[in-house]
Amino acid sequence: VVEKFDYVFPENGLVAYKDGKFLSKQNIQGHLGEDILQDLINYCLSYIAKIKLPKKRGTFIEFRNGMLNVSPIGRSCSQEERVEFYELDKKEHIRDKFVADLRREFAGKGLTFSIGGQISFDVFPDGWDKRYCLGIVANDGYETIYFFGDKTMPGGNDYEIFTDSRTEGHTVTCPQDTRRICEELFF
Repeated sequence: VVEKFDYVFPENGLVAYKDGKFLSKQNIQGHLGEDILQDLINYCLSYIAKIKLPKKRGTFIEFRNGMLNVSPIGRSCSQEERVEFYELDKKEHIRDKFVADLRREFAGKGLTFSIGGQISFDVFPDGWDKRYCLGIVANDGYETIYFFGDKTMPGGNDYEIFTDSRTEGHTVTCPQDTRRICEELFF
């Protein structure tokens, strides 16, 4: 895939490829240090252990290069369980409450908490959101950078890049939305 595009930015752009070649990589443990990282992981696991949900599955914290992905139900849930949790979360604000608690507990530690998708939220150093990649492409002379995302409201994991002055943001709900808008813009 990386050979098909000028740029590829997995993990919020903290891993970068240009013209099919590896460009750069950041990592959360080097930035935060092991003490803060372990405090955060331990706190999340303790919090998850105390909440009662209709179902819990495995992989509650996924460690990635530039972030932790935290899922109260667990990332190994089935699609049906994912939808069930998402509907419950819309009513009971499970992730909103969890994130609010983390913001209080880890205030001043330079962390951002961003809800995305149906079952999880991301934790990453301030500034390591999806805008990170914009600094990499800034000097390449692009007149317009288009961004398409579904979590474009405040608190969503697409909000910062969606509202950034360097992008033209579009809210989408499915791949068909993205295709339709691209056809309107470019064809």
